[in-house]
Amino acid sequence: MPELPSVRGIARQAEVGARDAVGRMRRRRRVSPPPDVGPLARLRDRLEQGEILRLRERFRGRRGLIAFLAVMGPGLIAGIAGNDAGGITTYALMGARTGLSLLWLFPLTIVILAIVQEMAARLGVVTGQGLSDLIRDRFGVRWTVFAMALLLDANIANTVAEFAGASAALEIFGVPRFVVVPVVAVAIWALVLFASYRTVERVFLSISLVFVAYVASAVLAHPDWGVVGRSLITPSLDLQPSILLLIVAVVGTTITPYMQFYLQSAVAEKAIGEEELRLEQADAVGGAIWTNVIAIFIVVATASTLFVMGLTIGSAADAARALEPVAGTFAEVLFAVGLFGASVLAATIMPISTAFVICEAFGWESGVGKRFSDAPTFFGIYTFVLALGAVIVLIPGLDLIGIIASSQTLQGLLLPVVLVFMLLLVNDGRLMGRHANGPILNLLTLLAVGLVIVLDLVVLLVALLGALGISLG
Repeated sequence: MPELPSVRGIARQAEVGARDAVGRMRRRRRVSPPPDVGPLARLRDRLEQGEILRLRERFRGRRGLIAFLAVMGPGLIAGIAGNDAGGITTYALMGARTGLSLLWLFPLTIVILAIVQEMAARLGVVTGQGLSDLIRDRFGVRWTVFAMALLLDANIANTVAEFAGASAALEIFGVPRFVVVPVVAVAIWALVLFASYRTVERVFLSISLVFVAYVASAVLAHPDWGVVGRSLITPSLDLQPSILLLIVAVVGTTITPYMQFYLQSAVAEKAIGEEELRLEQADAVGGAIWTNVIAIFIVVATASTLFVMGLTIGSAADAARALEPVAGTFAEVLFAVGLFGASVLAATIMPISTAFVICEAFGWESGVGKRFSDAPTFFGIYTFVLALGAVIVLIPGLDLIGIIASSQTLQGLLLPVVLVFMLLLVNDGRLMGRHANGPILNLLTLLAVGLVIVLDLVVLLVALLGALGISLG
């Protein structure tokens, strides 16, 4: 029988083996440089290990401004993205054609948008799921495919509108669209695919500063702020068909479906808990207010100059050109820069949000911080929407203003479908528990949905009459 080694001998052998292993590791470190870990990989590791979420845990339970800053973002970003080329064009036309007479609409759109965004935020916080994910779970694959098909069509049209807005803005300075669109499209595509999440976020925040340009443009126009204040609280309505259509356009461009999809997905992604629900509701309402405040300044700028001088325009780019002889070159440049920045920002967010929502609906991998090979469907949808939007704008002789108007109509037609889904989901007691809608919220929501449906019927009626050769002005 062989002699077994002693315990002391085994320990000595283990110690020698450990020293040899450590020595080999040290020699290997001296010979081989450390692996090059890029920013995307570091971000992905932190997300997988939950480090970013743990940073937010430090602020949970706090009160006041610090607690709000911990959850702030989804509602405000949704509001920023809502002021896109279509919105700016619509608000500029409103100010130039009607002056300040329709300014009272914006307190109403603040309330309607706040109701809708609050519902999206509450659904995201309570369920921890995005809207497309909930539609699939609650209503099945067929309804999900239907909703996603409508959203894809509307968002492609909107992406076309954003490139149209960017090219129209720089054409003021003599830069042709055949230069602007390819350069902007490639820059956006490269930013999302190759830059880190932190870089993309910083670019978004930097571009969002361009909206201050509209505040400056309004101030440079020297309006009578007393009249502006009275116009906000004094309703007046002209029943001319063209004015009614303008009202439809204003409401439709202010409350868009993709904003709600983005908002709810962002809330769920940020893992905001029920104890932070009120803070996120404040973020959502704040985004609704921000969107409409910028719209008010755009209307004030154009109403105080173009309307007073009797100048007519057909687009936001025309409004920027027309401001120059009235309010000075600086006002023209500010308005054009604001249009370009807003268009580029929305042209970036629109394809990203489309890819996120569709991948979420069907359970496909998604994420800006991932490699193309890890999320091919996500980046494929993103590239498709971005590229198609750019190519369509480059078609010679294309009516850019018509494209922008059509995109807003598509968004308006999709909105009631999305709002009905949201209303059914937010009233599901099994899903929402004590956070389901109460009678007052339901009444307000039904009024908002009903108003949007009536406005859509007006749009369809006008389109039908137009097809029959009957013009309503």
